[in-house]
Amino acid sequence: MVELDPDHRIDSRADTRIDDLIEPSLGDMGYELVRVQLSGSERRTLQIMAERVDGADMTVEDCASISRAVSAILDVEDPIRGMYTLEVSSPGIDRPLTRKKDFERFAGHRVRVELRRLIDGRKRYNGKIVGVTADMLRLTTDQGEVEVPVMEIVAAKLILTDDLIEASQGGAKHG
Repeated sequence: MVELDPDHRIDSRADTRIDDLIEPSLGDMGYELVRVQLSGSERRTLQIMAERVDGADMTVEDCASISRAVSAILDVEDPIRGMYTLEVSSPGIDRPLTRKKDFERFAGHRVRVELRRLIDGRKRYNGKIVGVTADMLRLTTDQGEVEVPVMEIVAAKLILTDDLIEASQGGAKHG
């Protein structure tokens, strides 16, 4: 079995071209791209979610720096038709999990996972992350342990719990 690169994103975003355009610059600036999401139809919003590579908390200045860099790139490359609003943010404590390494980093914490198709009669699971391999995410749920195919995950987000808050205050990186 081939192991995925820990930076490989497991979610499916509509436009990976934006990722490809901005990710190298963000990396050079000391940030990791967490998620790119274009939403809306008439009043579209491009959300860029990033975190610091050094694990420090994101500041308003960090978001402003990213916004300026991304705006310059997108102005030149023009990958989005029409008008849109650019929004830059940190992932926050109850962050989305978009990369295999996010699941590894937050093992032991509770997560809400939405799947592309039914697995064992369900598309949504809430549970504690037990482990992740190249192709499977293992969760402990109220109904027992379950494995879901990583490639079927559409969205995953940490669930805010006392344990997660305690871990974030104890110096654990939470984005």
